Amino acid sequence: MKEKKISLGTIATITAILMYVSYIPQIYGNLTGDKSGFIQPAVAALNCTLWVLYGFRKEKKDWPVIIANFPGIIFGILTVITALL
Repeated sequence: MKEKKISLGTIATITAILMYVSYIPQIYGNLTGDKSGFIQPAVAALNCTLWVLYGFRKEKKDWPVIIANFPGIIFGILTVITALL
């Protein structure tokens, strides 16, 4: 039986998603009156948008880059919105 190895790209994709999902407590704090800054999540959302565009524009789509950065767009924008409300 052939043993399957987890690649560095898979681990990096999972940790990138976890990094952006970690905005959830900040979003919750913003919604309950414990406001935080909006600049870092705004820059993260912009950065993730650029990486997703990069992944889509390659001749052979770079799905790990797209998947790893897409949550950063969503959670970054949500964090910015809740910080500014």
